[in-house]
Amino acid sequence: MFPSLHRGVKPARVVAIGGGTGLAALLRGLKQCVAPSRGVASRDPIRDLVAVVTVTDDGGSSGRLRRDYSVLPPGDIRNCMVALSQDEALLGRLFQYRFASGNGLKGHSFGNLFLAALSHVTGDFTRAVRVSSEVLAIRGRIFPSTNQLVSLEAVLENGQRVAGESRIGRTRTRIRRVRLVPRRVKPLPEVLEAIARADLILMGPGSLYTSVIPNLLVSGVAEAIRKSRATCVYISNLMTQPGETSGFTAADHVRALQRHGGQELIDCIVLNSKPFTPEVARRYRAQGAHPVTADLDQLQRMGLRCVVGDLLDQHGVVRHSARRLAGLVLREFVAKRPRS
Repeated sequence: MFPSLHRGVKPARVVAIGGGTGLAALLRGLKQCVAPSRGVASRDPIRDLVAVVTVTDDGGSSGRLRRDYSVLPPGDIRNCMVALSQDEALLGRLFQYRFASGNGLKGHSFGNLFLAALSHVTGDFTRAVRVSSEVLAIRGRIFPSTNQLVSLEAVLENGQRVAGESRIGRTRTRIRRVRLVPRRVKPLPEVLEAIARADLILMGPGSLYTSVIPNLLVSGVAEAIRKSRATCVYISNLMTQPGETSGFTAADHVRALQRHGGQELIDCIVLNSKPFTPEVARRYRAQGAHPVTADLDQLQRMGLRCVVGDLLDQHGVVRHSARRLAGLVLREFVAKRPRS
């Protein structure tokens, strides 16, 4: 059961920032508590849910469509639309359907092709996302962090530069910093407006350098978060990623976010408390990944409030439980929120 609001607590405006499967899992849990329509009186804890999604993907179906048709990579946004859909069983499955064969079709998902085609029909990717969201009857709004074609570049600890999100994700050398190419990229006005009006801003879970941080590099986004009156919460990853965050503790993740987005970026951090089974830990260790250490003393010395809970699903692969994660977020950051 999701928590109900205390009397006198207004439903919250929530902005979730990230990409990949992590953001989709968070949205899948939160959508259960979104008011049916904006501006209508409701007992639901969330009055407005906005997803801000990274658009630096250059691999797979998204990368091919980006190169062939000069559209923003649609994959992460498609995943978020399906996660927020009221009908994941049918339309959601259709949007996630991936062609297994066919000259030029193999590897593409139907949803990616739909978004790419609609972008050309409407002349605007953001409008295509809005129309597709109406088709899926989603609970919330989804925006790319920028409407410009942008790539990601990493500077590694050894000084080497790696261009492209897909290549960065494969590196086995620690990352010192990432940046966008071109450097100055305009944000969507709707993104800055949503952040300014938010009561709660959630970052993660998701790949630190390729899903979360790229959104902070879009001009004005990190500054808007720092200036916002909202509580900003980082949802820590469960596992390190080989190369990208090898050996990172939770505090190391926060330091990387602060290097790219500013010291006053984050107020709280959410961490998993459930231990991994020996079998799962052994399998991930063989791949060079380890559970993210929750170094609470270090995080508290950094001035962060730490919220810990059982957030783990480990059926074959390690994932955040969408329902338990959403329940913790609503209980700790929405239901207890004082009237402003």
